[in-house]
Amino acid sequence: MSDSILNDKSLKFGVRIVRLSQHLKEERKEYVLSKQILRSGTSVGANVRESRNAESDLDFIHKLAIAQKECDETCYWLELLFLTDYLNENEYTSINSDAIELLKIIKSIIITVKKRIKK
Repeated sequence: MSDSILNDKSLKFGVRIVRLSQHLKEERKEYVLSKQILRSGTSVGANVRESRNAESDLDFIHKLAIAQKECDETCYWLELLFLTDYLNENEYTSINSDAIELLKIIKSIIITVKKRIKK
């Protein structure tokens, strides 16, 4: 998995999250959950970006682990927004599938680097 693929996908995901947050505030008049998902959803890409400048493999893993946690938290907020009817099924499925894909990529990279360290 190329580093640039993760960077690109996490940036595009962040853009979707910003737009979702704007939609929730402007169209749905929802202000609390929109802030929560904005924080966690944009933190994924920020931590991925930080990992590019890691000082060691362990630092790299640590930064990606934070991105992983933020991505999983974002999945929680998406599910909550869906279950409380702020997102319809199509909206939820679309953005949640992007979040799940990111989560899988991040987990895979962490596992790969950990295996490389053990050798």
